[in-house]
Amino acid sequence: MLIKRPALARGHADHGWLNARHTFSFANYYDPRHQGFRALRVINEDRIAPAAGFGMHGHQDMEIITWLLGGSLRHHDSLGSGAVLRPGDAQVMSAGTGIRHSEVNASTSEPAHLLQIWIEPRSAGIGPRYADLHFPLAERSDRLRPIATGRLGAAGTSAASGASAPGRDGSLPIHADADVFVANLNPGTALSHDLAPGRHAWIQVAHGALTVNGQELGAGDGLAVSDQARLDLTAKSPAEILLFDLG
Repeated sequence: MLIKRPALARGHADHGWLNARHTFSFANYYDPRHQGFRALRVINEDRIAPAAGFGMHGHQDMEIITWLLGGSLRHHDSLGSGAVLRPGDAQVMSAGTGIRHSEVNASTSEPAHLLQIWIEPRSAGIGPRYADLHFPLAERSDRLRPIATGRLGAAGTSAASGASAPGRDGSLPIHADADVFVANLNPGTALSHDLAPGRHAWIQVAHGALTVNGQELGAGDGLAVSDQARLDLTAKSPAEILLFDLG
C-alpha cells in the first residue's frame, strides 16, 4: 500500500519570522486524518528568517531529529550543549525526562531551511541527551546513508537501562524503533530498499523529483508505505530524500 501526502496538502503556518509546512498535525494545525505514521509524529519543513528562531522551550519523551537543508542554525540546551549546524548536519535530541533548548538562525542575512522530525521513543523516562554529526555529500550521493538508527539488533538499545549503543554505520543513535536514511540522487539513479516483514516506511522529498514503486513524488511530498517488501526509487531530477524504516 502506497499513500501519497502531497506537498500542497500539508498544513501551513506563516509567522513572519517562521514559514512552516506541517506533514502531520502540529501546534495550531490539526487534521484527524494526519496525526502521524507509525512512531513518526512530526515532519515540519521550516524556513527561519535571519537572526530569528525558537527561544528556550522544553520537551519530554520524544526523539527529535533536525536535518539542515540550507543556511545555519545555532543550538543551545539545558545539558550545556552548543553547536552551529549547516547543510549535511544532523542533530538528535532524546528529550526523555526533560530537556530545554533553543534553535536560532545563526546568520543575520540568510534564511535557515530545515526539516524537524519527532519520533516516539521506545520507552518513556530515559535520560535526556544531545548529539550532532556531519554527513558529507559523498557519503550520501546516490546511496541511502543512515543518519539515525535505533532498531533493536541494528543500533541496539538496552530496554533495561535506556542507554543507546552507537548507531549503525557511524550514524547517530536514537531510542526508537526506527532507522532514518538520507540520499542525494542524481537524475536517473535507481536505488532499492528492502523492508523486513512487518516493517513500514515513510519517504519525504526535500527537493527534486523521483518515483517510488511507480508513484511519482516531488519536492515536499511524502509517501506512506505498508505491505511492501521492497522499495524501488528512481530519480527524475536531482533529488534529496529522507527514508524512515519504521516498526
